[in-house]
Amino acid sequence: MKKAKKGSDDFSDYLPGVANGPAEKSSDPFFGSPFFTLVGRHVRLEPLKREHLSALTAAGADPAIWRWYSVDGQTPEAMRAFVEDGLDSQARGTAVPFTVFDASGAIVGSTRFGAIERKHRRAEIGWTFLATRCQRTGINTEMKYLMLRHAFETWGLQRVEFKTDSLNEKSRNALKRIGATEEGTLRNHMVTYSGRVRHSVYYSVTAEDWPRVKQHLETLMAVGRHSHAAVDVGKGLPTYEGSR
Repeated sequence: MKKAKKGSDDFSDYLPGVANGPAEKSSDPFFGSPFFTLVGRHVRLEPLKREHLSALTAAGADPAIWRWYSVDGQTPEAMRAFVEDGLDSQARGTAVPFTVFDASGAIVGSTRFGAIERKHRRAEIGWTFLATRCQRTGINTEMKYLMLRHAFETWGLQRVEFKTDSLNEKSRNALKRIGATEEGTLRNHMVTYSGRVRHSVYYSVTAEDWPRVKQHLETLMAVGRHSHAAVDVGKGLPTYEGSR
């Protein structure tokens, strides 16, 4: 992965497509190939593969990770089902799943584009989990930046959406912090693996939002959002939602 120059706030090396150069914009999300890698300074998103299963199981071993999910991925069997679901969705043309690698090359989680609607030019970013040690380190911010940039600047989407448990304040605050707009709550929307009926809150970033959200995310990263000491830096910065 490319390393940033110390003190640099030039984000021109964040490529919206594969690691060796940006892909051309396309109205079809599967222009070229759905198998591509997104590379940042602190994280690399590679196509999800079955051979990643063991490392993903280790990354998701903390039960606290799955508290808000409809699945419990902390066992090898559950993680295998999680991986197979991602690969099956990709085969149906509705998802592009990734394995998340940190700067050291270690597997630390997974995320994906899902609910892809070609006709309506929209997709969802979700199905995301990170090892406990990687949470609140800035990795998630950079992941969202890379994926949103690819969605709007390479795929030409009109909308990217997110959903989270209405009780998950940590996730809700994180989505607000990156500049996503809260849209509403779907009541009794899902059942968590514990059996609790969950209300889901939806957020979105649209093509019209993206220039401002992009600038905001680059500001978060430039001021040191990736350092432990700067973990709360983003709280004082304006978001698109707050400026509407």
